[in-house]
Amino acid sequence: MSAALWVLLLMVSALNAVESGNLSSPTNVRLSSRNLNLILTWDPPAGAPSGLLYTTKYMSKIKNYTQGCENIATHLCDLTSFEYSVYGSYKGQVRAMLGAETSDWVESNWITLDKETIIGPPTVSLIPIGQTLEVSIKDPDFHLSSLREVFNFATYYITYWKKDQKEEQKHISNSEQNREVLGDLDPLTEYCVQVHIRTLKKRNHSEPSDVICEKTGPKEQPQWIPALSVFICMLVILVLILLTVLKWKRISQFLWPKVSLPQHLKESLLATSNSSVSLAVQPTETIDPVSVVMLDEGSPLVFTKTGQQPNGSVETGR
Repeated sequence: MSAALWVLLLMVSALNAVESGNLSSPTNVRLSSRNLNLILTWDPPAGAPSGLLYTTKYMSKIKNYTQGCENIATHLCDLTSFEYSVYGSYKGQVRAMLGAETSDWVESNWITLDKETIIGPPTVSLIPIGQTLEVSIKDPDFHLSSLREVFNFATYYITYWKKDQKEEQKHISNSEQNREVLGDLDPLTEYCVQVHIRTLKKRNHSEPSDVICEKTGPKEQPQWIPALSVFICMLVILVLILLTVLKWKRISQFLWPKVSLPQHLKESLLATSNSSVSLAVQPTETIDPVSVVMLDEGSPLVFTKTGQQPNGSVETGR
């Protein structure tokens, strides 16, 4: 059958459906969830005329159908803005409308949100710390709640490998921390990391994170080496202080030595000093001692040398 004839038959079928008052129904109606949202989607009827609008409903196992999106031209209804529970089970309905004409309602599948929602990928970053890599993980944003409130036992499944050697992968499973240090790595080597989220309610992992690659730093010295270096420095300082205290006398004599003259120079200086003193105390000329003899009143004074008798007189003026 030619393509033109097939299109003609579809148009005739659509016109007949409109004339008979019964529009063709949407197809492939499905209800899905990602990160705990609630989305109803469908495909338009085969050979649908232009101008079709759609109306939707949804229901839970404990509540009958509630009106959803009305008179929309798109093939998607986001039910997240309506009232629902993250632990409920839901299904939806949709029908097509063209003027006063409507199609039959078409139901979707049932979905239990906390068990069947698709968990999106976590956000992963790598921080090189010396020879190690720190993996930092952020959970995807959920609607109405958070991942940890709905999935109490969510853990991380971390896969890492040397770049271009993915066949030699290593794994860390059931990690509950959002920071994990990869320590068994080679220095100055590029590694790649990918993370999934695993929960007890779902058998499958979440969507995988993007592959992140980062290079490790140089090889680090053992942690005890800096501590030992500090200890040795402190010990050397203490020993130097102790030796300084014990040997201070010798050290002070070495730093500030006393001036000591040779023995022959000392003797020469002493001899010179004694001779000078002797010369200083000796008189330069002979001085005879003089005695004063008092005579009778009215007589003149007589000056004589010591040890001689006055044999003359000296008249003095008054």
